[in-house]
Amino acid sequence: MKILFQGDSVTDCGRPRAIPKDNGEAMGPGYPGLVKARLSCDNPNAGLEFLNFGISGNRVVDLYARWKIHCLNLRPDLVSVLIGVNDSWHEVAFDGPNGVEVPRYTRIYNELLDWTMSVLPNVKFVLIEPFTLGDSENAMKFGGEVRERGAAVKAMAERLGPDRAVFVPMQSIFDEACRRAPWSTWSGDGVHPTPAGHQLIADSWIAAASKFITNP
Repeated sequence: MKILFQGDSVTDCGRPRAIPKDNGEAMGPGYPGLVKARLSCDNPNAGLEFLNFGISGNRVVDLYARWKIHCLNLRPDLVSVLIGVNDSWHEVAFDGPNGVEVPRYTRIYNELLDWTMSVLPNVKFVLIEPFTLGDSENAMKFGGEVRERGAAVKAMAERLGPDRAVFVPMQSIFDEACRRAPWSTWSGDGVHPTPAGHQLIADSWIAAASKFITNP
């Protein structure tokens, strides 16, 4: 089974580009690498292959522009997607306004899913809810809109059905985590996870996606 991780900087997490993709370090130190480590340890003879093609700064339109070469041509069996915070963040920061409004984000994201299924009829998806944390400055600026995007992603997973897709509710998972410890435990800026935050994503990902790993 080939498992592909796609997304923005949270998925990228500074992954090294200059080493072979089958080197474990190519996954980077974030949640994709943690997922690979856990599943490879628990299922050493399962023939699992892991790829990380997250790129820092990406919005959903950036995923769409590179989807053929960075997804379809790789012919993954399971595609994990975490995208959405930059679609809001780029509207209010950086060289903005250059965000992607929620309706357009939803339409393009759905097109990506349908396009993938048309090329890879047996593909499965892990759709991770985009998130912001606590009362961080970034959460105050655009957290409400990111929650709208999360609701859209949940609806996408429901549209595809449980045999095709699972939804990882990271916003509510982080909300609960922030009741146990300050949000700075889980993220330095309310967007990018700390090591503890990445571990929480990895654990949540495995819990949600395990049925696809054990029953491909």
